[in-house]
Amino acid sequence: MSLSAAVRHLRDYVAIPSVNPMGRTDIDARWIHEERYAEHVHQQLSRLRIDSTLIGKGQRRSVVGQVRAARDAETVMVASHLDTVPVDNMKIDPFDPVLEGGRLYGRGSCDTKAGMAALLAALERVLARGSLARNLVIVGQADEETGDSIGVSDVLAHLEGSSVDWSIATEPTGLRIVNAHKGTAMARLEAHGVACHSSEPARGKNAIVGLAHAIVALEVFAAELSRSHVHEGLGPATLSIGLVGGGQAPNIVPDRAWLCMDRRTLPGDTSQSITRELNDALARAGVNGVQVAELRMGKEPLYLAPEHAAFRTCQRALERCGVDTGPASVAFGTDAGLFARAGIPSLVLGPGSIQQAHTEAEYVEVDQLERMVGVYEQILEGV
Repeated sequence: MSLSAAVRHLRDYVAIPSVNPMGRTDIDARWIHEERYAEHVHQQLSRLRIDSTLIGKGQRRSVVGQVRAARDAETVMVASHLDTVPVDNMKIDPFDPVLEGGRLYGRGSCDTKAGMAALLAALERVLARGSLARNLVIVGQADEETGDSIGVSDVLAHLEGSSVDWSIATEPTGLRIVNAHKGTAMARLEAHGVACHSSEPARGKNAIVGLAHAIVALEVFAAELSRSHVHEGLGPATLSIGLVGGGQAPNIVPDRAWLCMDRRTLPGDTSQSITRELNDALARAGVNGVQVAELRMGKEPLYLAPEHAAFRTCQRALERCGVDTGPASVAFGTDAGLFARAGIPSLVLGPGSIQQAHTEAEYVEVDQLERMVGVYEQILEGV
């Protein structure tokens, strides 16, 4: 059976393990190979006579290639992250790409190796026709699956001084233009008390009780936040408590307790503003002895107006390929928010469904993969 270029590329990519260890120490070292995937793409670009560079360190490397159509042409960047989540409990061989029933199975097939495969297949066609009308920056960045996003930092440092008009992040969106998503932040709050024997609890100060008051106050604040902190394109900021802990033994009044919460962010939110709002909410409720101990910002929020030229370009490309062109928002975060924060207007667009990402039998529909090739062709040829 003759396979299309996009399917061949995707099979090659899936067969290269590029697992992000995500802080774990039990991941098979043979699977942590963003570097091998980056080198493979680098070699593909070299065969196309496209200048490209491997950046970053060790196994967590990224690749950046650039091809120019004309000096004054618009420059678009397409960024497809190289890493995948781990492969625990998968029901298929994660690195043996299987084509069956119009689907290609394997870890990363959907999230997001299909995006890179479609781009390279489209680029090969466009270069062969000599019809490239936009300058292109091809990015394969490491470490998207964690909040650290070291690959984006490496890419932005490498591109410093370069002009990029707009960018696409190739997450699985079902070929919908995603122009909006919230960002993420994680906060750890700690309650401090005074320990004593539980037979005389009045001699101590129960940190768990203090934390319970804080939880009630934060639930009240979450309701206020959903009304007072709203973005026209993204909706309200949210707050959700996901983990709690504390204490040492049933017969000890605890002097320590903690909680971890998720805060979905909007443009303008910072670690300082979120820390301040949480501490203020506790103070207004009269909660003492509980403070924000740690706050980590994750993915940045994203919003690109549908009137933006980048959105309009992708809309025209999708229309020509017979695909729905309406804007969409998603609940998950992407590296597009980080590129947007750096001053590059960005959106998210790619083949596959987020419902298949990270699953035990991950796959991408081949039809969507091939349609994305056509969409990229339209974009590169100046639609």
